Amino acid sequence: MKKVIFLTLIICAGLVRMSFGQESTIKWYTIEEAFELNKTEHRKIFIDVYTDWCGWCKKMEATTFTHPTIAKILNEDYYAVRFDAETNDTIKIVGQNFINKRSGRRSTHQLAITLLKGRLSYPSIVYINEQNQIITPWPGYKTPQQLEPILHYIAEDKFLSQTLEEYQKTFKSSIITN
Repeated sequence: MKKVIFLTLIICAGLVRMSFGQESTIKWYTIEEAFELNKTEHRKIFIDVYTDWCGWCKKMEATTFTHPTIAKILNEDYYAVRFDAETNDTIKIVGQNFINKRSGRRSTHQLAITLLKGRLSYPSIVYINEQNQIITPWPGYKTPQQLEPILHYIAEDKFLSQTLEEYQKTFKSSIITN
Protein backbone atom coordinates (compact mmCIF):
# COMPACT_ATOMS: atom_id res chain seq x y z
CA MET A 1 0.00 0.00 0.00
CA LYS A 2 2.84 2.40 0.87
CA LYS A 3 4.44 1.73 -2.52
CA VAL A 4 1.21 2.60 -4.33
CA ILE A 5 0.83 5.86 -2.42
CA PHE A 6 4.49 6.75 -2.97
CA LEU A 7 4.21 5.97 -6.70
CA THR A 8 1.02 8.05 -6.95
CA LEU A 9 2.74 11.00 -5.27
CA ILE A 10 5.71 10.77 -7.66
CA ILE A 11 3.39 10.70 -10.68
CA CYS A 12 1.37 13.67 -9.37
CA ALA A 13 4.55 15.66 -8.68
CA GLY A 14 5.75 14.91 -12.20
CA LEU A 15 2.45 16.07 -13.70
CA VAL A 16 2.54 19.29 -11.69
CA ARG A 17 6.14 19.92 -12.79
CA MET A 18 5.20 19.25 -16.44
CA SER A 19 2.26 21.66 -16.28
CA PHE A 20 4.47 24.41 -14.82
CA GLY A 21 7.12 23.72 -17.45
CA GLN A 22 4.62 24.01 -20.28
CA GLU A 23 3.24 27.24 -18.85
CA SER A 24 6.67 28.85 -18.90
CA THR A 25 7.54 27.71 -22.42
CA ILE A 26 6.93 30.09 -25.28
CA LYS A 27 5.71 28.60 -28.53
CA TRP A 28 8.19 30.14 -30.98
CA TYR A 29 7.33 30.34 -34.67
CA THR A 30 9.40 31.18 -37.70
CA ILE A 31 8.54 34.53 -39.16
CA GLU A 32 7.00 32.82 -42.19
CA GLU A 33 4.82 30.65 -39.93
CA ALA A 34 3.65 33.65 -37.92
CA PHE A 35 2.66 35.62 -41.02
CA GLU A 36 0.88 32.56 -42.45
CA LEU A 37 -1.03 31.88 -39.21
CA ASN A 38 -1.99 35.54 -39.02
CA LYS A 39 -3.97 35.12 -42.24
CA THR A 40 -6.53 32.87 -40.56
CA GLU A 41 -6.32 33.71 -36.85
CA HIS A 42 -5.43 37.36 -36.47
CA ARG A 43 -2.99 38.19 -33.69
CA LYS A 44 -0.20 40.61 -33.26
CA ILE A 45 3.29 39.31 -33.98
CA PHE A 46 6.10 39.69 -31.46
CA ILE A 47 9.58 39.46 -33.00
CA ASP A 48 12.66 39.13 -30.81
CA VAL A 49 15.49 40.37 -33.04
CA TYR A 50 18.76 39.03 -31.68
CA THR A 51 22.27 37.93 -32.62
CA ASP A 52 24.19 34.92 -31.37
CA TRP A 53 27.04 37.11 -30.03
CA CYS A 54 24.81 39.45 -28.00
CA GLY A 55 25.11 38.93 -24.24
CA TRP A 56 21.94 40.87 -23.38
CA CYS A 57 20.04 38.80 -25.96
CA LYS A 58 21.15 35.62 -24.20
CA LYS A 59 20.21 37.04 -20.81
CA MET A 60 16.76 38.01 -22.07
CA GLU A 61 16.29 34.54 -23.53
CA ALA A 62 17.35 32.90 -20.26
CA THR A 63 15.41 35.11 -17.85
CA THR A 64 12.63 37.15 -19.45
CA PHE A 65 11.46 34.59 -22.00
CA THR A 66 11.37 31.78 -19.43
CA HIS A 67 9.15 33.70 -17.02
CA PRO A 68 5.70 32.04 -16.81
CA THR A 69 3.77 35.33 -17.00
CA ILE A 70 5.63 36.46 -20.12
CA ALA A 71 5.21 33.03 -21.74
CA LYS A 72 1.49 33.04 -21.01
CA ILE A 73 0.94 36.49 -22.54
CA LEU A 74 3.02 35.70 -25.62
CA ASN A 75 1.30 32.34 -26.17
CA GLU A 76 -2.20 33.77 -25.76
CA ASP A 77 -1.97 37.17 -27.43
CA TYR A 78 0.84 36.96 -29.99
CA TYR A 79 2.64 34.84 -32.50
CA ALA A 80 6.12 34.91 -30.98
CA VAL A 81 9.13 34.85 -33.31
CA ARG A 82 12.86 34.75 -32.59
CA PHE A 83 14.76 36.22 -35.52
CA ASP A 84 18.55 36.08 -35.86
CA ALA A 85 19.50 39.44 -37.39
CA GLU A 86 22.50 37.82 -39.08
CA THR A 87 20.86 34.71 -40.53
CA ASN A 88 21.76 33.58 -44.04
CA ASP A 89 18.25 32.30 -44.71
CA THR A 90 16.14 33.79 -47.47
CA ILE A 91 12.88 34.94 -45.90
CA LYS A 92 9.78 35.39 -48.02
CA ILE A 93 6.94 37.33 -46.42
CA VAL A 94 4.29 39.71 -47.71
CA GLY A 95 5.31 38.85 -51.27
CA GLN A 96 8.91 39.97 -50.84
CA ASN A 97 12.21 38.10 -50.51
CA PHE A 98 14.67 39.27 -47.85
CA ILE A 99 18.28 38.09 -47.86
CA ASN A 100 21.58 38.67 -46.14
CA LYS A 101 23.95 40.18 -48.72
CA ARG A 102 27.01 39.15 -46.64
CA SER A 103 29.19 42.22 -46.71
CA GLY A 104 31.60 41.70 -43.86
CA ARG A 105 32.20 39.53 -40.84
CA ARG A 106 28.91 40.40 -39.15
CA SER A 107 26.47 41.30 -41.85
CA THR A 108 22.88 42.13 -41.12
CA HIS A 109 19.92 40.51 -42.83
CA GLN A 110 17.73 42.82 -44.94
CA LEU A 111 14.67 41.87 -42.90
CA ALA A 112 16.36 42.93 -39.65
CA ILE A 113 17.22 46.30 -41.21
CA THR A 114 13.59 46.69 -42.33
CA LEU A 115 12.07 45.60 -39.02
CA LEU A 116 14.37 47.83 -36.97
CA LYS A 117 13.97 50.73 -39.40
CA GLY A 118 17.75 50.85 -39.85
CA ARG A 119 18.43 51.30 -36.12
CA LEU A 120 20.36 48.14 -35.39
CA SER A 121 20.33 47.43 -31.67
CA TYR A 122 20.20 44.03 -30.00
CA PRO A 123 18.09 42.78 -28.48
CA SER A 124 15.14 44.59 -30.00
CA ILE A 125 11.52 43.60 -30.05
CA VAL A 126 9.37 44.44 -33.04
CA TYR A 127 5.60 44.49 -32.77
CA ILE A 128 3.54 43.79 -35.89
CA ASN A 129 -0.22 44.36 -36.06
CA GLU A 130 -2.86 41.99 -37.40
CA GLN A 131 -2.47 43.52 -40.89
CA ASN A 132 1.26 42.66 -40.87
CA GLN A 133 2.35 46.27 -40.45
CA ILE A 134 5.12 47.33 -38.10
CA ILE A 135 3.73 49.02 -35.00
CA THR A 136 7.11 49.81 -33.50
CA PRO A 137 10.54 48.39 -32.79
CA TRP A 138 11.49 48.52 -29.10
CA PRO A 139 15.25 48.29 -28.46
CA GLY A 140 16.99 47.01 -25.38
CA TYR A 141 16.99 44.29 -22.78
CA LYS A 142 13.76 44.02 -20.77
CA THR A 143 13.19 42.19 -17.50
CA PRO A 144 9.87 40.34 -17.11
CA GLN A 145 8.63 43.25 -14.97
CA GLN A 146 9.53 45.75 -17.69
CA LEU A 147 8.16 43.68 -20.58
CA GLU A 148 4.80 42.69 -19.07
CA PRO A 149 3.11 46.13 -19.27
CA ILE A 150 4.47 46.70 -22.78
CA LEU A 151 3.02 43.38 -23.96
CA HIS A 152 -0.42 44.31 -22.59
CA TYR A 153 -0.13 47.87 -23.89
CA ILE A 154 0.43 46.61 -27.44
CA ALA A 155 -1.94 43.59 -27.29
CA GLU A 156 -4.81 45.72 -25.99
CA ASP A 157 -4.21 48.47 -28.61
CA LYS A 158 -3.73 51.04 -25.84
CA PHE A 159 -0.86 52.52 -27.86
CA LEU A 160 -3.51 53.95 -30.19
CA SER A 161 -4.97 56.21 -27.51
CA GLN A 162 -2.40 56.78 -24.76
CA THR A 163 1.28 56.84 -24.01
CA LEU A 164 2.97 53.92 -22.29
CA GLU A 165 3.62 56.19 -19.30
CA GLU A 166 -0.11 56.93 -18.98
CA TYR A 167 -0.96 53.25 -19.34
CA GLN A 168 1.55 52.20 -16.67
CA LYS A 169 -0.07 54.49 -14.08
CA THR A 170 -3.09 52.16 -13.91
CA PHE A 171 -1.46 48.87 -14.94
CA LYS A 172 -1.69 46.05 -12.39
CA SER A 173 1.15 43.56 -12.78
CA SER A 174 0.60 39.86 -12.22
CA ILE A 175 4.33 39.33 -11.61
CA ILE A 176 5.15 38.81 -7.97
CA THR A 177 8.37 40.55 -6.95
CA ASN A 178 10.35 39.85 -3.82
